[in-house]
Amino acid sequence: MMETAAADALASGTVPLEMTQTQIFEAIQGDTLLASSLWINIALAGLSILLFVYMGRNLEDPRAQLIFVATLMVPLVSISSYTGLVSGLTVSFLEMPAGHALAGQEVLTPWGRYLTWALSTPMILVALGLLAGSNATKLFTAVTADIGMCVTGLAAALTTSSYLLRWVWYVISCAFFVVVLYVLLAEWAEDAEVAGTAEIFNTLKLLTVVLWLGYPIFWALGAEGLAVLDVAVTSWAYSGMDIVAKYLFAFLLLRWVVDNERTVAGMAAGLGAASRGGAAPADD
Repeated sequence: MMETAAADALASGTVPLEMTQTQIFEAIQGDTLLASSLWINIALAGLSILLFVYMGRNLEDPRAQLIFVATLMVPLVSISSYTGLVSGLTVSFLEMPAGHALAGQEVLTPWGRYLTWALSTPMILVALGLLAGSNATKLFTAVTADIGMCVTGLAAALTTSSYLLRWVWYVISCAFFVVVLYVLLAEWAEDAEVAGTAEIFNTLKLLTVVLWLGYPIFWALGAEGLAVLDVAVTSWAYSGMDIVAKYLFAFLLLRWVVDNERTVAGMAAGLGAASRGGAAPADD
């Protein structure tokens, strides 16, 4: 009965500002579409963890092992974060400011997703940077810009004092994203050519760029932005992109590393050569 009442409150938009964690949990479980977008991700993250541990069990090269650890962290972070979301721990109902399409209504805001992205997407970039044979400066630039993108995205979602400021934070977040895209598309693409990993890197680069572009688009269309899409649909969009951009990405990368460990081992020591004239991978 209580679960039904919570779900009805969520559907009607008449949600009290002060809800207990139990009520939030029941509201989420009462929306089948929303709940399934979270539970399916938890299940796939768990399966990915088991699969990746099995795939990487025999890696011996330090760079290959580091790529393995980075890829394994992606589903580990995700299963933790999605458990927080489905339990209501990292979800809040926030009253939208004047000017918003849902102004005055309390909208379910799964801010825990930003924690997922702030911790998991840097691991994706670390793995890609190592695969490309990039140096520490480029890796640091990409990772810090990525964290900045996620943190300012969180600020956009949590700002309720001004609708305009929500979009100001959104623009700042997108600016950080442009830096990440530049490193991926320009700097690391050239580094991968030198490292001899261009073929797999370009595949993963395109997969990452295309899917990551979807996140700001769905933010703008979702309840946090223009409210064209409801919370459950937006949640499924995010979850679907997470499944491909994280678990499928990590699987493809780890499979290639396992099959080409000698190529990875032949790359320059450390975090890549300081210049594009650095050491090329050793011939088999």
